[in-house]
Amino acid sequence: MDMQKVGGQIAALRKSRGLTQNDLGEHLGVSFQAVSKWERGETLPDTAILVDLASALETTVDFILTGGERATAYRGKITTGDMAEGLRCLERMGRLLGRENLIYRCAVRGIDEGMNTEIEPAFTDERMFECFTAEAVIQCLKAGSYVDPIDVSRHFKEPHFRNLVLAECRKHGIG
Repeated sequence: MDMQKVGGQIAALRKSRGLTQNDLGEHLGVSFQAVSKWERGETLPDTAILVDLASALETTVDFILTGGERATAYRGKITTGDMAEGLRCLERMGRLLGRENLIYRCAVRGIDEGMNTEIEPAFTDERMFECFTAEAVIQCLKAGSYVDPIDVSRHFKEPHFRNLVLAECRKHGIG
């Protein structure tokens, strides 16, 4: 483990979140001097606070300890376009099979109940569709997939949804 890389990663993540060393130290219950020593590569954070440190920096423990290099392999690569296309396939299923077809109704009901919402209105509402696309990408990230942050930035028109997905990317050591 390269303590200089770890320290540099902590400093970069802290600064990107607009936190001072004192802010981070207070959040973790340590002094700003301790944070400073981590960032200079003189010491490493105690293992007891690594999870809280990762949470405060909106990333993963492995992303911190590898100095920004992902230690674990991604399950696969996805694109935001593929996620949107998957949702469009559900819409097409309704048109092809009929909206009253049992297979279509079960698929829609499963999504509606699982997400406590209704997906069908999203098929005619662009902003709502983008919301579902963002959720699809986020669920894939949580399951271990990789998505290119540039792809995310290009795909989403709504800054709110783009920012939600990019924040989730950072939590998983992407970007």
